[in-house]
Amino acid sequence: MADPAMTRNERADAGEGRELARSLTAPGLVAIGLGATIGAGIFVLTGTAAAQYAGPALSLSFVIGGIACGLVGLCYAELAAMIPEAGSTYTYTRASLGRLPAWIIGWDLVLEFAVAAATVAVGWSGYAQSLAAEFGLHLPPALARAPGDGGLVNLPAVGIVLLLSALLMRATKQASLVNGLLVACKVAIILAFVGVGAAHLRPELWHPFVPENTGAFGAYGWSGVFRGAAVVFFAFVGFETVATAAGECRAPQRDAPVGLIGSLLITTILYVAMAAVLTGLVPYRDLNVADPVAKAVDVIGLSGFSTVIKVGALIGLTTSALTALYGQSRIFFAIARDGLLPEIFCRVHPVTRVPVASQLVIGVFTAGVAGLVPIDVLGEIVSIGTLLAFCLVCATVLILRRTAPDRARPFRVPAVTLTAGLGILSCVTLMAALPADTWIRLAIWLAIGLAIYAGYGRRHAGFSRSG
Repeated sequence: MADPAMTRNERADAGEGRELARSLTAPGLVAIGLGATIGAGIFVLTGTAAAQYAGPALSLSFVIGGIACGLVGLCYAELAAMIPEAGSTYTYTRASLGRLPAWIIGWDLVLEFAVAAATVAVGWSGYAQSLAAEFGLHLPPALARAPGDGGLVNLPAVGIVLLLSALLMRATKQASLVNGLLVACKVAIILAFVGVGAAHLRPELWHPFVPENTGAFGAYGWSGVFRGAAVVFFAFVGFETVATAAGECRAPQRDAPVGLIGSLLITTILYVAMAAVLTGLVPYRDLNVADPVAKAVDVIGLSGFSTVIKVGALIGLTTSALTALYGQSRIFFAIARDGLLPEIFCRVHPVTRVPVASQLVIGVFTAGVAGLVPIDVLGEIVSIGTLLAFCLVCATVLILRRTAPDRARPFRVPAVTLTAGLGILSCVTLMAALPADTWIRLAIWLAIGLAIYAGYGRRHAGFSRSG
C-alpha cells in the first residue's frame, strides 16, 4: 500500500499506474521536434502568410520567428533539463507560480496542441485531396470542407486525426520509430524541392521584397512582416512537444537541450529557404491556396515531381499532427496527475505505459475541431496560444533563478535576464500583431477554463505551491 504521506506526484513517480515509459533519446527528441515544426507551417501557412500579410518578405517573418524562438528555446532547455517531467510549461509554471497560474497555462496548452493538430489535419486533407484528384478521385464538396468553407465536414481531416490517435494509443516507442522514419523522408523531399526550385527561380517576383502597405495594419509593409511572423509562429510549436517529451527521456538532463536547440536550428533554416523559393516561383498573391507547395511545383513543370512533393507534404503533415497529438495527451496526463482533471486521464496502460484515456479524448475532440473549423481561423488561435506559453516559460526561468538559486541546472541560459527579457518582449510584440478576434477567442477559451477550475480543479488539486 502507498504511504499516505506521499504526494500525488511522488506516488506517480513510484508507480501506481501513473509512470510513463522512459524510452526516448536525443535523436528521437530532435525527430519529435522536426515532426512537430515541419508541417502545416511549411506546407500550408507559408502560402497564406505570403499572400495576405508579408509577400516575398515572408523569409524575414521566419527569421523574426526563429530569433524569438531561439531566445525562448534557451529558456526551455534550462527548464526541461532541470524539471524533466511530462507537462512542459504547465509543470514549470506550477513549480514557480503555483496552482491557479499552472491551470491557466495548462488550459492554454490544451487549446494550443489540439488546435495545432487540427490545423495540420486540415492541411493534410488539402494535399490528400489534391493528390487523389490526380488519379480521378474526388470527394463530394460537403464531405471535403468545413462549414465555414462551404461544406458540412472535412472528412479526411477527421480520419487522419483518429488514425494517428489510434497509433499513439499503442506505444510511445512505436510511434517514435514511425515518426523518425517519416521525418527523414519529409526533410529529404523538402531539400529536393528547395534544390530543384532554386534552379527555376524568377527573381523579379521578389520585387518589391516588402510590398507597400495597403493602409491597414498587417496588410503588407513592415507591419505585414510582423503579422506574418505572428501567424506562422504556429510552426514553432514543436518546442513545446520536445519539452513535454522530457519526462520520457532516458537521460533528460542531456537530451532535452540537444532536442530543443537542434530542432530549432534545422527547422528555421528550412523555413527560410522554403519561403524564399516559394515566393520566387509563384506570385505571392496567388499562394493563398490549400496546397501552395504543389502549386509552385506545377510552375516548375517537371512531370511526376508534383506527385512526389504532395506525398512529401502528406508525410510532413502526418508527423506534425502525430507529435501535436502526442504532446497534448501528455499535458492532459500532467494536469490530471495533479488532480485538476479527473484521475482517469493520468492512468497509463500497464504494458505500453501510454495514457490511453487521455489520448482517446484528445483524439476525438481534435477530430471534431479539424472537421468543422477552417484552417485560417485555426492557425491564428494556435499562434496566440503558443506565444502566451512562451512568455511564461521565459518568466519562469527568471522566477526560479530568484526563488531556487541553488537548484541543480544541467543547462543554464546565458545572460539570463537579457535573454529571457528579450524572449518575453519578442513574444508580446508578435501577440500584439495578431487580429483582435484572435484575442477574443483566447479570452473565451480561458474563461471556460477558469469555470472548470472553479467547479472541479480547485477542490481536487493534489499539490501545493511548491509542486
